[in-house]
Amino acid sequence: MPDQHLAQTRAPQGAGGYAAAGKGQRRRRLRRRVRTKIKGTSFNRLIPNILTMLGLCAGLTGMRFAVDGRFQAAAIALVIAACIDGLDGRIARLLRGSTRFGAEFDSLSDFVCFGVAPSFMLYFWALREGGRYAFLPCLIFTVCMALRLARFNAMLDGEEDKPKYASNFFTGVPAPAGAGLALFPLFLGLEAEKLNIDWLYHLTRLPYMPSFTLISTALLLVSTLPVWSFKNFKVPAKYVLPVMLSTGIYTVILVADPWAALAAAGVIYMLLLPLSRLSFSRLKKAAEDLQEDVEDEDAPA
Repeated sequence: MPDQHLAQTRAPQGAGGYAAAGKGQRRRRLRRRVRTKIKGTSFNRLIPNILTMLGLCAGLTGMRFAVDGRFQAAAIALVIAACIDGLDGRIARLLRGSTRFGAEFDSLSDFVCFGVAPSFMLYFWALREGGRYAFLPCLIFTVCMALRLARFNAMLDGEEDKPKYASNFFTGVPAPAGAGLALFPLFLGLEAEKLNIDWLYHLTRLPYMPSFTLISTALLLVSTLPVWSFKNFKVPAKYVLPVMLSTGIYTVILVADPWAALAAAGVIYMLLLPLSRLSFSRLKKAAEDLQEDVEDEDAPA
């Protein structure tokens, strides 16, 4: 009887001991399942850089198509690179992923896609048979594009010191627009080939027109001409519907007849440059007049 009573009194203690041991094992297992936090860059910050890399790949692919004589595919690849270039910066600002590395990477990608690829494509389009000096316009365009991008990067540090009205303008024609202006003979020639206009097609394949567009665009790149950036461009309420309708019509034309639409875009952009200069002059004069009025009010009587 005492032994049986001792066994009965020890049984609950043993069960409790086993329960405590079981809880201890569960805690150990739970501790083992806890994962360490991974330190690194957020994926949101990588998205703009990934887009920039894809744009760079598109520009390099366009150069490869130009070597093979597939100029339609080369032009499409460069248009894709331009679209990506217009998106990566805005996406970076939306995701708060703007970094110095991203800005430098974007400039290097722009130099390859819009500085090297257009001159490369036009060389194989028309300048290869133009003699010993045919490569000179390509060289001038690429060098001026490098200078334009270097100036743009150097001006980033003093962006806060610029007047508010000047923040809506580029200094000189931006890189994607410069590439589009330089490639005007290619777009025009592809449209002439599509419409079977032989004289116009052969005209664009002569060295004179590509040389002119390359050199004139190179001068616009390194100029101090103020050009609308359209980053903070505000559309008045009464023009919202016409702008949306015009954009829709142009998109339809771009899909149906891309080469005519791209060539027309180059002409329209050139017509906007004097208006951009005029707008900058008006804003500058208004800011100077306002500054003079403030100084006159602060001056002692």
